Amino acid sequence: MAANENVATTLKAYPQTKLKSSNYKRKMALYGLLFASPWIIGILVFSAYPLIMSIYYSFTTYSILDHGKWVGFGNYKELMSDSTFKISIYNTLYYTFISVPLNIAVGVGLALLLNTKIKGQGIYRTLFFIPSLVPAVATTIIWLWLLNPQFGLVNYWLEQIGIPGPPWLGDESWSKPSLILMSLWGVGQAIVIYLAGLQDIPQDYYEAADIDGANTVRKLRHITLPLMTPVIFFNLIMGVIGTMQNFVLPYTLTNGTGSPADSLMFYVMYLYQNAFLYLKMGYASAMAWILFLIVVVLTALIFISQKRWVHYQGKE
Repeated sequence: MAANENVATTLKAYPQTKLKSSNYKRKMALYGLLFASPWIIGILVFSAYPLIMSIYYSFTTYSILDHGKWVGFGNYKELMSDSTFKISIYNTLYYTFISVPLNIAVGVGLALLLNTKIKGQGIYRTLFFIPSLVPAVATTIIWLWLLNPQFGLVNYWLEQIGIPGPPWLGDESWSKPSLILMSLWGVGQAIVIYLAGLQDIPQDYYEAADIDGANTVRKLRHITLPLMTPVIFFNLIMGVIGTMQNFVLPYTLTNGTGSPADSLMFYVMYLYQNAFLYLKMGYASAMAWILFLIVVVLTALIFISQKRWVHYQGKE
């Protein structure tokens, strides 16, 4: 009889316990939202709202001084006949398709050298990483001096070995190669990532290769580079996204003009001009979404291609 009474008491108390548990969960959820509210409000106000409005503005003639009017795909059609827009796309893609592979090749090569067991290894690694810490504007000023065709150090050194120095940034045929050369200055950050990838490769593979009589070149080709492809893939993605948004370096070099002859007029520079110099915010918004689509397509192509050349440890 007493046992039955205990069961009945427990059954009566169960709904109350469940209700208390439910209230507790609601209370904790409310506290969680309260503490996360600054971030939620921030992302809604400063990210989500501008993103949505930029889509709307890309279909209007909106400017900072005027709400504008709805023009549909008018901005996009106008861009297709804009010669400067086409030049900016060409310059940006030219820079991306040469600079990114070159930075990867140089970065991997230097990482292989810095991964060797030599005296003062830490010093060498530090020396190659320090330039990447220099602000972009300061880097630009340094390179403007180095590449000066009249009294720059680069042309001076070339003259010492009997090679006439080119005009570098003063000639449209040399301006983009000069910028690509300057981009190698900040390869130190990528080197750190490559070094981490190299140290993640199990030594068992190299020991097995030594037993089989493989030389250094074969080990590099069949072990090191294949197992480094995930790191190279990551830097390739980040490099493409970064170079497609290249702005500070060419803007500082040319004071925003893109000279000589628009050879350094990059996409984001032209977008900036339309938005803040010409106050064509709707036009600039359309450019921003075209850039977004270009980056998405390039990134998707790289992701699709990874099945053929990226090798992950433990996966066939």
